[in-house]
Amino acid sequence: MAHFPETRAFTGILNMLRFEGDIKDCEVEGEIPSQLNGTFHRVHPDQQFSPKFDDDQFFNGDGMISLFRFRNGKVDFKQRYAQTDKWKLEREAEHALFGAYRNPLTDDPSVKGQVRSTANTTPIVHAGKLFALKEDSPPLLMDPLSLETFGFTDFDGKMTSETFTAHPKIDPITGNMVAFSYGAKGLCTKECTYMEISPTGELLKEVWFDVPYTCMMHDFGVTEDYVCFHLVPIICNWERVEKRMPYFGFDTTMPVYLGVMPRDGEAKDMKWFKSPNLFCSHVMNAFNDGSKVHFDVPVAKNNMFPFFPDVHGNPYKPEEAASYMTRWTVDYNSKGDEFESSKRMTDMMGEFPRIDDRYATQQHDYGWLLVMDQSLPFNGPGGRASGLMLNKLGYMDFLTGKQSEWWCGPDSVIQEPCFVPRSPDSPQGDGYLIALVDDIVNNYSSLAILDAQAIEEGPIGKVKLPFRLRQGLHGNWADERKLSQV
Repeated sequence: MAHFPETRAFTGILNMLRFEGDIKDCEVEGEIPSQLNGTFHRVHPDQQFSPKFDDDQFFNGDGMISLFRFRNGKVDFKQRYAQTDKWKLEREAEHALFGAYRNPLTDDPSVKGQVRSTANTTPIVHAGKLFALKEDSPPLLMDPLSLETFGFTDFDGKMTSETFTAHPKIDPITGNMVAFSYGAKGLCTKECTYMEISPTGELLKEVWFDVPYTCMMHDFGVTEDYVCFHLVPIICNWERVEKRMPYFGFDTTMPVYLGVMPRDGEAKDMKWFKSPNLFCSHVMNAFNDGSKVHFDVPVAKNNMFPFFPDVHGNPYKPEEAASYMTRWTVDYNSKGDEFESSKRMTDMMGEFPRIDDRYATQQHDYGWLLVMDQSLPFNGPGGRASGLMLNKLGYMDFLTGKQSEWWCGPDSVIQEPCFVPRSPDSPQGDGYLIALVDDIVNNYSSLAILDAQAIEEGPIGKVKLPFRLRQGLHGNWADERKLSQV
């Protein structure tokens, strides 16, 4: 009989869903712009069976893919599990077989050596397939419309890394998917790779390199000429695994690095720039002006992940976990290893940054992110697994310095936004911002659609669901033209 732990990871805002289904022609409040034709895929962790351990992590759940299909002012909804090897084996056994997050030593002996992926972090369409990604494993391929699972890929044997990033970038100039891996030779290993995949799905390159220390490398940056890897000391080692501690822990005594390598380079061409200790995770974008590389990322003074506690036993300090969009600038041709500058770009406290992805790798004029405003009333039971109560969308105009915000009200929180162009050739930033808004008092979710340049005016329309989706991680839009490749 299913019974989920009475812990923060499984109660309140993080109650389980475990539901697969379809809704044709979803209820709409307001209007769905007729220009929106395509798909929005997002994912949340959702254990199909009770976890083996009561202290299991929220993000150790099976990937549940949600699909919003936009066509001619109407929206259909579909939701399916990503049928990983783990999901299939546990489905057959009718109970959990895989143990703690990234700890194979806690698995049932019957699944020793199996791929442990949950495919629960990012869905993104490329080369006619939906890539369902988790950074500790290979990509899982699915059909972007039916959500049928095809299986894991190693790109016809060309990918020798055991892992693949959950945050690939699509280069709008070449059409390539740019990716990387860490822990490429297995848990707690220092080897990494940089990869590029063609618009038709062929692995074009796999460049191996080592990093100064082993840590969580959740995201990265790509410019027209360089790839950039930020190392933050969310460290891991086999001692932690053997003691069944949280796989990662934050070390405030270690420096932060930014590695920069030419996209046509090799490991020997990597340059590592060094910064005093800080915390950052998701990258808004990166771009270069000659040898000068600009890297935009929300930065906090201290650990933002209480579920990966301080390795020295220091308590979590929420007041030091406030992150602000910051631009790091380094010069690849510099003889030193210091940052040229680190400049805060906004006074909005937030995370999950996004841009107009047609300008990925290029200088971006606009950006959006989730914002936490603790001064506003909140009627819900709590925030995300991190404790963040993300109740606003934020907009930044990097040309004029203008900022604006939209508050979702006291009963709701917001999931990661995504920018959708008004048309394929519309100017940068001209389009819509879509984001799931979870009413955690009345227990339903709606996909809000806002004018990306006027978010303060609130939603133009909402796609309403008759239930509340579990808090998710990431999502991406695919234009109808991309789906024609399917």
